[in-house]
Amino acid sequence: MSNDTKREPRRRPGRGARLAWALAGAVAVAPIPGQPGSAQTAPGTAPQSARPLATAQPVTSERLPNVPGKTITLVRVTIPPGGSSPEHHHAGSVTAFILSGAVRSQITGGPAKVYTAGQSFFEPPGVVHMLSENASTTEPAELLAIFVADDGATLTIPGK
Repeated sequence: MSNDTKREPRRRPGRGARLAWALAGAVAVAPIPGQPGSAQTAPGTAPQSARPLATAQPVTSERLPNVPGKTITLVRVTIPPGGSSPEHHHAGSVTAFILSGAVRSQITGGPAKVYTAGQSFFEPPGVVHMLSENASTTEPAELLAIFVADDGATLTIPGK
């Protein structure tokens, strides 16, 4: 008998479901027009409430054995053509790596910038992600979000 079978990554029961719901609060809920916390849009784009929303798919989440109390989580975010996600912030540090397409992003204190496949950007803890949208109206965009946060933290929080 051979032990050549491929092992699946270890996951705690229910963690993926909790992660998916936590992320859904930021990337799948449209803001109420005119309410505080509504994200900005770039000039010449439709209001966010009329645009398709980004979706998040958990990839993996593991506690960091060399950093007690912290977890690393990877999430694949898909933004449809012309789509966006509402204004939000994160419990920990986030690095976003653009897998395909072009993403326009702006965080507190910085200018709006377009990132294309192969580029990345960093979001320090506590900053507001004011603008997060697909820079194209014809092609989808995908990114890999890499979170490092406290164990059990809600990773994405809508609004400021």
